[in-house]
Amino acid sequence: MVLHCHRYVEGRTILNDTTFEVPGGKSVAVVGTSGSGKSTILRLLYRLYDCQSGFIKIDGQDIQKVSLDSLRNSIAVVPQDTVLFNDSIFYNIHYGRLTATKEEVYDAARMAAIHNVILSFPKGYDTQVGERGLKLSGGEKQRVALARAFLKGSPIMVCDEATSALDSGTEAEILSTFRSLTQNRTAIFIAHRLTTAMQCDEIIVLENGRIVEQGAHDALLAEGGRYAQLWNQQSMESEDVSSSS
Repeated sequence: MVLHCHRYVEGRTILNDTTFEVPGGKSVAVVGTSGSGKSTILRLLYRLYDCQSGFIKIDGQDIQKVSLDSLRNSIAVVPQDTVLFNDSIFYNIHYGRLTATKEEVYDAARMAAIHNVILSFPKGYDTQVGERGLKLSGGEKQRVALARAFLKGSPIMVCDEATSALDSGTEAEILSTFRSLTQNRTAIFIAHRLTTAMQCDEIIVLENGRIVEQGAHDALLAEGGRYAQLWNQQSMESEDVSSSS
């Protein structure tokens, strides 16, 4: 996948001739502070809106020249805010691929570390969720979204802050699964938590719509630039939380 894009809204530049490539089968994290343009990349890739100049290509094909159905079938998205249907939790996962078998749904739930949680619910997989059903926590909703994306099985997986509501133990468990699942897939992580980013083959640091650094976790730390600053800041915040608890 290749992205070369300029995007602005109401006179404000969101992405400023941002250019990067994600090799097939590799994982890339896009990091930066709020408002840096991270989530805009996801919206452009899914064609919620288009580049005002430039292009995005997948396997050499401009995504504006393929049908939306074809494009979106090739991408599994794990959003930051998960929408649940007013239906069973089984259906909410099964929606990722309605032709999937029960066992495939259960396997996807196991990979998302929510299978045992579901079994503890009053009616297991038949438990109703959504506005009129059992209220799930933020972390449980994210795991349902992850299971749905795993089940979809698309060649490209995009995660928008997909582990932000998870505790560190569950995050580590899911990221371990991600590494095995995405070995032959292209994965893009829009990440605030750098513990997510450090697992990726490549990290892109955005600031004010521009790429300011790019490289692997260890190399970026050694450079002592913007990524290292963000890493040190999050490490200190994590230590403060640990010491106060």
